[in-house]
Amino acid sequence: MGKFLIVDAHSIIFAWPEMRALHSRRMVLARDALIKKLTAYQDTSDYRVVAVFDGQGSRPTEVSEPGGIQVFYSAQGQTADSIIERLVAKYAGIHEITVVTNDRLEQDTAAAFGGTCISPEIFRMMMEEAEAEFQRALKKRRRE
Repeated sequence: MGKFLIVDAHSIIFAWPEMRALHSRRMVLARDALIKKLTAYQDTSDYRVVAVFDGQGSRPTEVSEPGGIQVFYSAQGQTADSIIERLVAKYAGIHEITVVTNDRLEQDTAAAFGGTCISPEIFRMMMEEAEAEFQRALKKRRRE
């Protein structure tokens, strides 16, 4: 059983001031910065990370780089929420699923399917702790 973290990307972008500032300059800047942070978190934690963005294409798309995180974009007229809900409904019985979102309805739906939900603020603390732990382990290895 794997551990998956499904991230409502826009919840984080609008909850974190530095991401919101990037988004106000150019949406792609915030998206790329968030993907970079999520990839670093995946590299320093035991979670596989999935980011879901509201998209504008004609159909849902998934983008993955080898060793990177999975990124989904919703289709035009579809929301990221619907993709997140489908992922949780499909995989919560097989994997440990944690959803990062501020959306109350999304939290309730994920919980109903057996997922766990955390806020972007709690997730920020988890990211900071994972980075600190990684830095401690790196220092310890350098001393050996």
